[in-house]
Amino acid sequence: MTTRHGDAVANIEAAHRERMSSVDTTWLRMDRPGNLMVIVGIMVFDRPVDRRKLKALLASRLLAFPRFRQCVQTDASGAAWWVDDAHFDLDAHLVHSRLAPPADDTALQTLVAQRAVTPLDPQRPLWQFEVVEGYRGTSALVARIHHCIADGIALIRVLLSLTDDAPRVSTTPSTRRAAQAARRPSSRLLWPPMFRRPTADADAADATADGLGQTTLSSNPWQMLLQPLTERAVQAIGAAGQVVTGSMKLATRPDRLGGYAQVGQRAVADAVQLALMPADTLTRLKGTVGPHKRVAWNEPLPLDDVKLVGRALQASVNDVLLSCVAGALRRYLIAQGEDTEGCQIRAMVPVNLRPASAGLELGNRFGLVPLVLPVGMVNPVARLQEVRRRMDALKGGYQALITYGLLAAVGHAPRAVQDPILQFMANKTTAVMTNVPGPGAPMSMAGRTLSRMMFWVPQSGDVGLGVSILSYAGGVQFGVIADAGFCPDPQQLIDAFAPEFEQLLLLAAVLPQDARGQGVLDAQRLEAALFGA
Repeated sequence: MTTRHGDAVANIEAAHRERMSSVDTTWLRMDRPGNLMVIVGIMVFDRPVDRRKLKALLASRLLAFPRFRQCVQTDASGAAWWVDDAHFDLDAHLVHSRLAPPADDTALQTLVAQRAVTPLDPQRPLWQFEVVEGYRGTSALVARIHHCIADGIALIRVLLSLTDDAPRVSTTPSTRRAAQAARRPSSRLLWPPMFRRPTADADAADATADGLGQTTLSSNPWQMLLQPLTERAVQAIGAAGQVVTGSMKLATRPDRLGGYAQVGQRAVADAVQLALMPADTLTRLKGTVGPHKRVAWNEPLPLDDVKLVGRALQASVNDVLLSCVAGALRRYLIAQGEDTEGCQIRAMVPVNLRPASAGLELGNRFGLVPLVLPVGMVNPVARLQEVRRRMDALKGGYQALITYGLLAAVGHAPRAVQDPILQFMANKTTAVMTNVPGPGAPMSMAGRTLSRMMFWVPQSGDVGLGVSILSYAGGVQFGVIADAGFCPDPQQLIDAFAPEFEQLLLLAAVLPQDARGQGVLDAQRLEAALFGA
């Protein structure tokens, strides 16, 4: 590691550095000019925020997390390290700007899109908050945090810990352990995973992933994908609680051989599906990403109405929202003159792998599953039920755990091995999609109520579309970030969400009472219930 004051200082610095995990290293190295690995979020205050109060808040709470005071350094071997920034300056990370009139949604969206393609300073900790004055007569906060620091679930919880309702975090070493215990999710926050399945113990998963990454690399990069399907991978799956809790001990527990065999078979099948995954439909939303982004968001949908639709049509809230995404994509592509018959668009969906009992920890603890959206289906109810069927098929599988192991493995490998594997996944994908339940009541920060919140996770490789769904204060908001060449006006796409949902809401309202609660409704049964076919 390069130092400024000779070997003595080098030894001191080495004592204070921490090796970055292999998974976080993978996200660090995934940066591309057209797709930076930076999570971007906005929070809108109900009144102009006091900058001094906000700075004091960040100093006392955000900087209690060491990652926000640490730089990233890489050594000659390519390993990445967290190193304390000896010259840390909060003013370099909390900056200010002002929108020119009319300072409306379009102006803020343009600024957010510009920031999404602006690299963070690699010589400083990889985050920046920008207070934007003048937006609709109030203030907005644009947050940019590199993915190597943490995943979206962890970062949203960090940001929510800055609210006045969240517990304070002590910065004194003597109370750090107590502070970590206090940083449990608020009882008002619900974090149900999109795919309801048991989650792996984080420590066991990390140990397994690190072990997998130390295998000898062959000339075939796909060995990196199939390598996790070893006894160690089955151990991690076992730790997830699918068969037993803890590591695999077949020699001493022969009675469980059958269960582990079934787990292994499903894991192998899931890995083969990933390796042989066909490309989704080629639309104008795919191609080589360029240097510019576009951002848009909608007015929130009432969460209670979404729940009503789900109850009436025997679907989960997630099923309803994902069906609206598929329908909105169909409307947008048709408006652009494309034929959507048979169109299938694949979205990579993050799945949280933290155990339910985990405290607020940074780092990346999630896997990815490929969800194929039936964009070509015309009937909204048939589309909803097909989304539900595909979601059910993914539940109980191990693709999220396998991709987590893959990310850990390639983090140990040279970048020449990492890039083609990740590019393969990107080539089979059109979008990255997240769905995060946020707090049900309004939150406040630095003495100001937050009237709106929205976040976007980055897209890797040449994936040019990101769709985010966030519930907050009784509303559900959709956000889109898109490559400007693929989707020059994402507001058209966002505007298609509401009519898709209104179709389902109307159907739920007119559905006869005796047709509800009778299992999964398909399009034919609903048509018969409504029109007496």
